[in-house]
Amino acid sequence: MSNIIITDTTLRDGSHSVRHQFSVEDTRRIVEALDEAQIDIIEVGHGDGLAGSTCNYGFSAAPEIEAVRAAAQAAKRAKIAVLLLPGIGTVPDLVQAREAGAAVVRVATHVTEADISHEHISEAKKMGFFVVGFLMMAHRGSAARVLEEAKKMESYGADVVYSTDSAGALLPDGVRERIGILRERLSVPIGFHSHNNLGLAIGNSLAAIHAGATYIDGSLGGLGAGAGNTATEMLVAVLERAGQKKKADLFKSIDACVQVLHPVLERHGVRLPAIQDPMMLGFAGVYSSFMLHAKRAAKRFGVDYRSIIIEAGRREAVGGQEDWLYEIARELAAQ
Repeated sequence: MSNIIITDTTLRDGSHSVRHQFSVEDTRRIVEALDEAQIDIIEVGHGDGLAGSTCNYGFSAAPEIEAVRAAAQAAKRAKIAVLLLPGIGTVPDLVQAREAGAAVVRVATHVTEADISHEHISEAKKMGFFVVGFLMMAHRGSAARVLEEAKKMESYGADVVYSTDSAGALLPDGVRERIGILRERLSVPIGFHSHNNLGLAIGNSLAAIHAGATYIDGSLGGLGAGAGNTATEMLVAVLERAGQKKKADLFKSIDACVQVLHPVLERHGVRLPAIQDPMMLGFAGVYSSFMLHAKRAAKRFGVDYRSIIIEAGRREAVGGQEDWLYEIARELAAQ
């Protein structure tokens, strides 16, 4: 079973949600939290990629190269990625990003226009980037057409090729069809980026993994354009439930969202739905009324309520056994 590589896009795709107004300090703090959570790749920059800070797409709060530099300095383990859309970003922009510490570039084109990525992929490889070919709006091309365009990106030197559901329009069968043919016919790893516009982001990501994708995108809290992306912390939880290998830490991924991202978003007037507690109930497989009691027990005995929930699931607690949570909390506190 292949290790799943997680790319978090909070600071790039998620920047659409705050009109590209993440500060350099916001970037540093969020990168530190994601790095602590052992996320593999962290994407940084304007929502429309390098050189996207314009009157057409909206100006960033700070020069993106400063944000890339701050991210690279903050990350101890993770690789820092940037996005480039040919026609917006240029080769000189790639040079600046590389000098600032970016190690990964995702070169993105419409699903039928991979040929315009040739120069950027080739030059990025010469610079020492790990290069991702990013085929956007994958629902607009048949599986055969996605394969045709993906082969071009592979031939230009891409290290990974993505089928990207930019509109959140694909159903799981469509994801499996596109990822499956890429996995069968390409020699490079396959990635998948999902949006939640039909409420299928996590299901489609799992479908992509089952079809052979090993690079999967998320963002903290699902932050992103439209209805957002696959929530990184939920992706981590689902991967654990599915027995998939990955480096990311569940609790630290949740903490990165709740303790670091949420306060940043509140300053920008943005509030995300609180998905983390219900997610923990599903992850542990316990009765939905347990959360209130778990938090009370955690406060009483000074332990993490999430550990109580997980242990209750391990012991197969059922509805009506809420009192058991206090016994579990006491035992955890004594360890």
